[in-house]
Amino acid sequence: MRNGIAVVGDKDSVLAFKAIGIDAYPVDGEMQARSVVRELARTYSVIFITDAIAAQIESLLKRYKTRPYPVVVPIPSAEGNTGFGMQGIKNDVEKAIGSDIIFGKEE
Repeated sequence: MRNGIAVVGDKDSVLAFKAIGIDAYPVDGEMQARSVVRELARTYSVIFITDAIAAQIESLLKRYKTRPYPVVVPIPSAEGNTGFGMQGIKNDVEKAIGSDIIFGKEE
């Protein structure tokens, strides 16, 4: 059985989520992030992950895109948005419909 929602990222970014009842997992670096996300993927339905950490473990996150669970959602960290999450959405939309409808730029 899957639990609800978890959040992974740097300590400053994830601790606020504890206040609203979301399980928070602060990580330091790529190796710890990979280990934590693999473990959480076994039990959580939704995993929010800060952009900076998601960019470091992009190859691992690609595995979860083809599976129904967990849903992995990049979010901005306390330090701001790196653009990783938005770029992923843009790429997915382009792949699905063959056109960039989000930014409207021709390449």
